[in-house]
Amino acid sequence: MAISSPLYIEAPTEFDGTTSALFLAGGISHCPNWQKIMVEHLQPCPWTLLNPRRTQFSLDDAAIARQQIEWEHRHLRLATAILFWFPRETLCPIALYELGAWSMTDKPLFVGVHPHYPRRQDVEIQTTLVRPDIEIVDSLDVLAQQVIQASDL
Repeated sequence: MAISSPLYIEAPTEFDGTTSALFLAGGISHCPNWQKIMVEHLQPCPWTLLNPRRTQFSLDDAAIARQQIEWEHRHLRLATAILFWFPRETLCPIALYELGAWSMTDKPLFVGVHPHYPRRQDVEIQTTLVRPDIEIVDSLDVLAQQVIQASDL
C-alpha cells in the first residue's frame, strides 16, 4: 500500500512526531488488510496515520520481529490517539495487550470489534470498566466516523 503522503507513515518508516497522529492498532497477521480500508475511509484526515502493517514482513526473522515491536512501541507513544480494530479472524494478542496498557491512560482511544470477534465480550467489559468514555463500535465505517468527528473538534 504505497501511499505517498506526509499524512501517512507505514512501518518501518519513522515518524518525527511533529503533527497530530493516529496509530492504527489491531490485527496484522492472519487477517484481512483492514488498515488499507481504514486509511481509505479516513481520507482526507488532518492526522498523520501511523500504520504498523508493513508491505513486506517475515515472522520467521527475529531481527525484523524485534524491529517491528520497537517501531510499534515508539509510535504508540508518539501518537496523539490510537485506533484499535479487532477482526474476527485472529485473537490479536498484542493488540489486546496494547489496549489494556493504553486504557490505563487518558490518551484518546477509538475501539472497534467485529461482531464475531471471539473475545468481543471481554474487550467490551474490560474497556468499559476502565474507560467508560469509550464507545465501542462494530464496523470499520463507524470507527472511521468516530475518528473523523473527533478530528473536527
